[in-house]
Amino acid sequence: MRLSASDLACIRGGRQVFRNVSFALDEGAALVVSGPNGAGKSSLLRLVAGLIGPSQGRLALEGGDPELTIGEQSHYLGHQDALKPALSVHENLVFWTDFLRAGDPLGKNPPKEMGALAAVGLDGLARLPAAYLSAGQRRRLSLARVIAVARPIWLLDEPTSTLDIAAQAILADLMRAHCAGGGLILAATHGPIGLEGAQELRLGARA
Repeated sequence: MRLSASDLACIRGGRQVFRNVSFALDEGAALVVSGPNGAGKSSLLRLVAGLIGPSQGRLALEGGDPELTIGEQSHYLGHQDALKPALSVHENLVFWTDFLRAGDPLGKNPPKEMGALAAVGLDGLARLPAAYLSAGQRRRLSLARVIAVARPIWLLDEPTSTLDIAAQAILADLMRAHCAGGGLILAATHGPIGLEGAQELRLGARA
């Protein structure tokens, strides 16, 4: 599998956020996107996820499922944790796994809710309403949905936000395991996130 971008440009609200962005990412590799606030890190991830369109340039995925878009083969973890406070931790994860598997009617990609909760250290809180979670626990629950349903591309926007040192180590292990299994990661970040050997793409601020 190979994800490539050629001369991408993005305009939002009439402002050019970035231009001439190119990269190529083979299976098992990671790309760390850095740069100052406003440089377009989040916009680049949203563009790859298919949430916004490029004003120019091209994205391509070789070796993926030809019947699915790049976004449908990606997990996008943004700034918002998107949880329902009245639902339990487990019920929130079931909601998201059902949503993410909507394009898998034959069940080729079975969910792994409890295993995902255990992987992020939340299995003991499965019955707790999400309203009682701390910010770091909410972030870990969002990470659980990324690993509960397998997708080859992870798009992570400031994934260590609100995570303590122990949770950051869990995240680093999960990312390394994903890459070791042939997955791809694009991560926007202001600092180190434990992806040693990752490619780097620095975006410059635009006025």
